[in-house]
Amino acid sequence: MSAAQEQASNSQDAATRRFEKALDETGARDPRDLYRGLLKELKGRDETAFERAVERWQARVIEPLARGEGDPLARWLDYGLELARTLHPGRTVTIDDDGRAHPLEGDAHWSRLILHLPDRKRDRAVPVSIPPEPSPAQQATLDLLVQGRLKLPGA
Repeated sequence: MSAAQEQASNSQDAATRRFEKALDETGARDPRDLYRGLLKELKGRDETAFERAVERWQARVIEPLARGEGDPLARWLDYGLELARTLHPGRTVTIDDDGRAHPLEGDAHWSRLILHLPDRKRDRAVPVSIPPEPSPAQQATLDLLVQGRLKLPGA
């Protein structure tokens, strides 16, 4: 392993430790699987855009977190928003406990249900942040807009 590869690996390890500690301390859901899915979709569509997204991940998430800069959850959430917007032009909303959508204003927060709604009507909503315990209305919104389920569980 070259010195540069070893440094990148150490940076990633340090960033991962900070992020996982923040997850443990807050009870936030880990969004990395969601974001991996977005990256996989991006790679299938546009290899160059995928490579740029990986470079942005390194520069905006991994390197600052490895240096101890910023809130790990906020850095990951901002990256997830960027990925969703890169893949699907559209608008980003928060869904309140009653299931009502509101435009995302200000900083995104891990405790809120945040969905990116693509302009193309055939595309499903992209979850960017899911609260640790979604309300029944939020869960119904996820089931309908993300999973495409029209029938509520148990109904």
